Amino acid sequence: MDRIYLIAGLGADTRVYNNISLTGDCELIRVDWVEPDLNDTLTAYAQRLIFQYNIKPGSVLIGNSLGGVIAVEMAKFMPVKKVILISSIKTSDEAPWYFKLFRTLPVYKLIPGKVFNLMAVFIKPVFGHMSAEDAWLFGDMLRKSSLVFIKWAMYAILHWKNSVVPPNLYHITGDKDLVFDYKRIKGATIVKGGTHIMIFDKAEEINKILKGILENEAS
Repeated sequence: MDRIYLIAGLGADTRVYNNISLTGDCELIRVDWVEPDLNDTLTAYAQRLIFQYNIKPGSVLIGNSLGGVIAVEMAKFMPVKKVILISSIKTSDEAPWYFKLFRTLPVYKLIPGKVFNLMAVFIKPVFGHMSAEDAWLFGDMLRKSSLVFIKWAMYAILHWKNSVVPPNLYHITGDKDLVFDYKRIKGATIVKGGTHIMIFDKAEEINKILKGILENEAS
């Protein structure tokens, strides 16, 4: 039986996987964020989650957005059966141009906590169209996010350096993703019309892709 770990994105929790349906003989484990040490790198934080959730070699890791970056770091630390990224990046070369801008001008550090947790109304247009139900869920996740975690994670991902692509990695991204430009991403399965939040509104298509990946025993 495969142990499949689901890792959410920044400002989200594992409810982003509510529309994802994985069938077959597997055990699903939802990985919730834990408070970081403010000096943690993404590598150190990934190792913290491995210990917290007792993740073993041979597991399957599925990461959405920031969760995909964390999954890459986990897969560098130990051999996994498969690592699957959704709306994410696998190397720092795939990071968007504005990462450099925010490293130079870290304006996110100046945003007060109460404002940060109410920013869903401004962020949603960048992430993509959502149904009313999914939009409510997205806003609820952001409102309940830890400001300490969000600000740490923003700094950590902006300063992430990685050129290693772990073996058995699969990448799924959308051609309408305004957060991570699919043209910068190598070797990905492209979902037509997929936005950064396609895990919500393109779940049926993503489920089919995931099914094909998980049933492929060649890797």
